[in-house]
Amino acid sequence: ELGVERRFVPESCPRAVRPGDFVRYHYFGAFPDGTRFDSSYDRGSTFNVFVGKGQLIAGMDKALVGMCVNERRFVKIPPKLAYGSEGVPGVIPPNAVLHFDVLLIDLWNSEDEVQVQTYFKPEKCPRTVQVSDFVRYHYNGTFLDGTLFDSSHNRMRTYDTYVGIGWLIPGMDQGLLGMCVGEKRIITIPPFLAYGEEGDGKEIPGQASLVFDVVLLDLHNPKDGIVIENQVVPESCERRSQTGDFLRYHYNGTLLDGTLFDSSYSRNHTYDTYVGKGYVIAGMDEGLLGVCTGEKRRIIIPPHLGYGEEGRGKIPGSAVLVFDIHVVDFHNPSDSVGITVNYRPSNCTVLSKKGDYLKYHYNASLLDGTLLDSTHSLGKTYNIVLGSGQVVVGMDMGLQDMCVGERRTVVIPPHLGYGEDGVEGEVPGSAVLVFDIELLELVSGLPEGYMFVWNGEVSPNLFEEIDQNHDGEVLLEEFSEYIQAQVDSGKGKLAPGFDFEKIVKNMFTNQDRDGNGKVTAEEFKLKDQEAKEEHDEL
Repeated sequence: ELGVERRFVPESCPRAVRPGDFVRYHYFGAFPDGTRFDSSYDRGSTFNVFVGKGQLIAGMDKALVGMCVNERRFVKIPPKLAYGSEGVPGVIPPNAVLHFDVLLIDLWNSEDEVQVQTYFKPEKCPRTVQVSDFVRYHYNGTFLDGTLFDSSHNRMRTYDTYVGIGWLIPGMDQGLLGMCVGEKRIITIPPFLAYGEEGDGKEIPGQASLVFDVVLLDLHNPKDGIVIENQVVPESCERRSQTGDFLRYHYNGTLLDGTLFDSSYSRNHTYDTYVGKGYVIAGMDEGLLGVCTGEKRRIIIPPHLGYGEEGRGKIPGSAVLVFDIHVVDFHNPSDSVGITVNYRPSNCTVLSKKGDYLKYHYNASLLDGTLLDSTHSLGKTYNIVLGSGQVVVGMDMGLQDMCVGERRTVVIPPHLGYGEDGVEGEVPGSAVLVFDIELLELVSGLPEGYMFVWNGEVSPNLFEEIDQNHDGEVLLEEFSEYIQAQVDSGKGKLAPGFDFEKIVKNMFTNQDRDGNGKVTAEEFKLKDQEAKEEHDEL
């Protein structure tokens, strides 16, 4: 009688051999005395055959039924279920009992389909693989007995391909459909949907079932555009970015599976660029349009609008990119100073102008609200002569036509502020500045070009009055003492906000026309006299 001894049975046996199945197995064939007459191992290939279709001796046909992949059986087959009274000339004598040590490697049926077992699926799955999509995935490829024949992990590179257009074996084309990014599944493929009777000519033998353990990392379609997901949009958005604007923004850049490849936060510096001018990848150029200052959005960029098939640095080829951005500020090179009057007193008659001496308080911040500086914290005002270059150009413009007690907000673009370089450690480069200003005091300046004016009639003997020792020459000390006396008595007025000694020295130098440190009567002229003489000459 047929004898079957199950010497090893695997813990997991999802499927057992049935009549009509195709099997691949290894075996040793021996006589009862131990003499070996055949071995598939010696030939270096499995024995491949249908079960229950008369392609095997009757005893083996029966002995294989019910076997699991990786099961090992010891089989004793009597002559009547083997080669009988005739035997096989030169190999198996008549009426021989045959012993077979069998290890089942593979089994499938011609009615099998691709089997898909998902063992991890992300909670969020906004999109699944469809025909003509391009995917990037990792895999381990094994035979049904667990033998590894290939792995993308070992190559440290994903397998990148289109799905459903014939670039893959048919079973993999089917098995990838419906997957989410991040999903993990086991795809079991019968040989007629894989490499068939011939195998691949290398690692995969003919008639082999294949098992792929797959994790999907990336997915897109060549027809995809960018996807924008708004995360935080400020309630107030007076202006949205347009082509030609200059943006400063922070970002985290990840792949679709969440792998971080870059971050401006890690460099502690915003990314600064023009929008719509080709300075950034096409998808980012598009994704940055229409944003507000303070807005946070996610921009998903397919590879044909990103870094393409080649990739760049830590970004692999054909990778979908995900940018989580936070817009810090933006401006346009054509922008001027923006002025918003928050409060103006009713008795606003005297307005600030060039040359006036101003005292004011301010809070300075970036466009996103980051505080840079405040005179309130210092407990003293900021004092300048308007239009004299003591502040950035934008502030000189923003303080014009202001009255005492007025409060206004002045927005200064970087080209009228601190430019591309900023102020190290204080103001970032290319930053838009916001000043909340309150004007506390205004001292009217002198007419343009004047550093000193008379409040009354000018003495006809002015030079003689200055020349106190009447030697016909005026020294700097004499000149300085005289001007100081006129200011103290209210007869004259110096330009406010400047150092007295510097003004007086400048005035003296203008009169000392030959530069010898002395002013003579011939050199001495009032400003209106100088103007008249120049006019006469012209």
